[in-house]
This record gives sequence, structure tokens and C-alpha cells, in this order.
Amino acid sequence: MTTPPPNSPAPLLAGAKVEVYKTIGDVNLSLYIFTPPGHTPDDKRPAIVFFFGGGWNTGSPQQFEHQCEYFASRGMVAITADYRVASRQQVKPVQCVADAISAIRWVRANANRLGVDSDRIAAGGGSAGGHLAACTGTIPQLDEDGEDSGISSVPNARLLFNPALVLAPVGGREVMKTSAFPLTAEHFGVDLETISPCHNVRAGAPPTIIFHGTADTIVPYATAEAFAAAMQNAGNRCELVSFEGQEHRFFNFGHDQNTFFVATLRKADQFLASLGWLKGAPTIEEFIKD
Repeated sequence: MTTPPPNSPAPLLAGAKVEVYKTIGDVNLSLYIFTPPGHTPDDKRPAIVFFFGGGWNTGSPQQFEHQCEYFASRGMVAITADYRVASRQQVKPVQCVADAISAIRWVRANANRLGVDSDRIAAGGGSAGGHLAACTGTIPQLDEDGEDSGISSVPNARLLFNPALVLAPVGGREVMKTSAFPLTAEHFGVDLETISPCHNVRAGAPPTIIFHGTADTIVPYATAEAFAAAMQNAGNRCELVSFEGQEHRFFNFGHDQNTFFVATLRKADQFLASLGWLKGAPTIEEFIKD
């Protein structure tokens, strides 16, 4: 799967309806919406919104196109979101988080028109996008000015793929050891603890599943362990699914003959089924053959 050049517009994804969820200056940010067969606005389907990775610098909604197609085949409204990034809009990660919060809020505000159950909206994402999805459930104070705070931007579940969850020391220990990006307030646009999901975990956070490769050198596996422990200590449901020896991009469609694309979606399906959002056994093997 290729990523468009840094300044190119987001792609048009076959089978997706495109809606603008936010306009900042002359920038329109879109959601690419995949719906189940026979879907109507009268339906009350569970939904998921995915945020792409790319170090808050680049990337494309195309990254989660096939995950969306799969979950739509299982009866969900599945969405992959565009958001501002440094290479295209010269923003910092704090603005990326604001866009993700806006996206979840927009889906909930438009749930009736979209045929979505406003109490069953999940956030998902990989790497920097996993960070954004995690922030939507833990850091509401990073909302864009002027948004309707009466509509919750907190998802009802989170599915995180090699997410950046720890951006500051934990208990005096440097858990996030990476050379992929600078761990400074200047780079992120806000104090690191403010934008670090692990440092903002509280009771009542959405149930969460994390998929993480143990050989990840961009976002170390220890960060997922630290976040999972913080979630569980606060009384929240958090499952950490480890993939031994796998590196940062292992879950992407097209990687390693789709071995881990299939494995992560099977587990994700089971997680959502445990919440009552999906019925029956996962169908990912059949999906990948079609």
C-alpha cells in the first residue's frame, strides 16, 4: 500500500461515502464512511473511526481502508478519518488530537443521520493514529475552541495498533525510548504529560484493546505495558495482545502475506463481540479470500 506524497490530497476510497467533518481555514477534513450492505439511516449500527499513522507528520486515511471494509462486512459503520499533519498543514500533534476529538464528536452528533448508535462508537488507529484514538478517550481538554462540549467526544471503546501511549517519564522512569521523534513540549505543542494518554488515565475510561509487536523500536512495547497497567489499576478494561518479534508496521494490510492483518482483526472482532457490538464468529479468513 502506498502513501500519497506529503502535500497531496487524501485519496478517494472506492465504496466510501465522503463527508467533511471540520473546516480549518481553507482546509477541509473528511471522513471516509463504509456502510454494511442494505444499511439505512434508520439503523442503529455500531461504528468505528480509524486514524492513520505517520508520526503526526504524514500518512493517509487509506491505511485503514481494508479494516473498514471488513468491519462494514460485519455490520458496522466503519470510518477512516483524515486529519491535519505537519507535512501538509504545518501543525503540531496537539492540533492532530483536536481533529480526532472533532471527528468522534461529529460522528456522534450526526449518528441519527448516519444510522449509527451514538452509544456504540469506537476509536481506532495505528502508531500516531493510535495515540489520537487513545487521546479521544482520556484528554478532552484538548478540544478545538468553539466546539459543542455538550456532545461527548469520548468513544465507547478503543482499538489501538502499536500506539504511542507514553510520552513522558512514568514514575521517574523513561519508558518511551525512541529516536523516531523528539519528546519535547516544543515538538508536541503542549506539555508532554498533558498529551500523554498514560498520564491521563482515569476510572471510567472506554474498554480498550492494544495490539503491539514486542520488537517495535519506534514505539517500544514497554509503553503498551505501562498504559495497560495504568488502565487496569484504575479499574478499566484493557487487553494487551502481544505479537512476539513483530516490529512497528506488522498489522498493516499487505504485510507478511496479511498474516497479522488477519490475526489482529480476528482479535478485534472478538473484542467487539464481547461488548455485544458484533454477533457470531469472526469472518476475516473468508473476507481476505474474496
